[in-house]
Amino acid sequence: MTFTRRTFALTLGALALGACNSRPSSAPRSSAMRASSGLAPEMRPQPNAAYDAWVAAFKNRAGGYGLSNATISAGFRGAGYLPGVVTRDRNQTEFKRSLEDYLSIAASDERIAKGRAAYARHRGTLNALEAKYGVDATIICAIWGLESQYGERMGDIPIISSTSTLAFDGRRGAFFEKQLVAALKIIQNGDISADRMVGSWAGAMGHTQFIPTSYQGFAVDFTGDGRRDIWSDDPSDALASTAAYLQRTGWTRGVRWGSESASGTLQPQAGGPKFATTSNFRAIKRYNNSDAYAIGVGHLSDRIAGAGPLRGSFPPDEFGLTKNDRIALQERLTARGFDTGGADGILGTKSRAAISGYQQSKGLPVTGEPSQELLRAL
Repeated sequence: MTFTRRTFALTLGALALGACNSRPSSAPRSSAMRASSGLAPEMRPQPNAAYDAWVAAFKNRAGGYGLSNATISAGFRGAGYLPGVVTRDRNQTEFKRSLEDYLSIAASDERIAKGRAAYARHRGTLNALEAKYGVDATIICAIWGLESQYGERMGDIPIISSTSTLAFDGRRGAFFEKQLVAALKIIQNGDISADRMVGSWAGAMGHTQFIPTSYQGFAVDFTGDGRRDIWSDDPSDALASTAAYLQRTGWTRGVRWGSESASGTLQPQAGGPKFATTSNFRAIKRYNNSDAYAIGVGHLSDRIAGAGPLRGSFPPDEFGLTKNDRIALQERLTARGFDTGGADGILGTKSRAAISGYQQSKGLPVTGEPSQELLRAL
């Protein structure tokens, strides 16, 4: 398998919840505390008569799902329609990012350093999970790093509100009604209270971002306290649940995910690192069906274990710039007072705004696009 700078379709949640609020822990909080948690206004319940009517109809059929009146009452206490969830769902067109950029984020210096520290802190648990489930400890740690930045960005949006809003909205109504029912059954089972059940805007929860139906199918009570608590400050249950998921969806003990390879059939475009992958690469894709994600997990796991950067280099991008060129462009724009948000070689929204600002200041056509000519001018 060979990869150049071709782009990959990725969803917005692919790297540590870039689209949702972050918080450092998931300690129990009351509804009043949640109301002051700093959520954006569009992520707080808003009046919506049609949503209220949908919820009333759902409650009438909830018994057919095996849900008790007490569970329904507790689950929907304080819940409501979240307009921001609908906006994000409708705008969630897949975006394009090159593998080079993706790996720069997935295996950034910060994520590697935090991963090594997290692995050291939880070495005992991770090694125990490897022994029990056969999944490499560093793979489990890498998934944790990509999904929630090692527990720093698990999401703060009430799951009953988000899943009921999306079920009501109807674009993927049947899917999200299943998630809503599963979430309520998790509450009914006593794994977590409705107040503490928070996550991403699309219903993914905990350290390793399980949707409610995946939680039902794979979550594990590794600590033995009677609850499968993937939200706790202690990540043990979440990490065990991820290991169990991979084991039950095809992971083979003792087989690596793959590796960078010096051989392989090149694609028409020349250059770029090559990877020899195994059946466990496909197992990672069952967690998130993306080649880039699976390579990101594998490469980050290698870096956490002490391996160095990729040996292969990517060819210039569509603008004729290498990663070093893009870093130089960001550094020069910053030196001239145009904020790029950092010099990482990834030309995102801030970098393009900085380019536009520089172009405007010089009376140039404002395109926001980089070029070799722009680099030389700076």
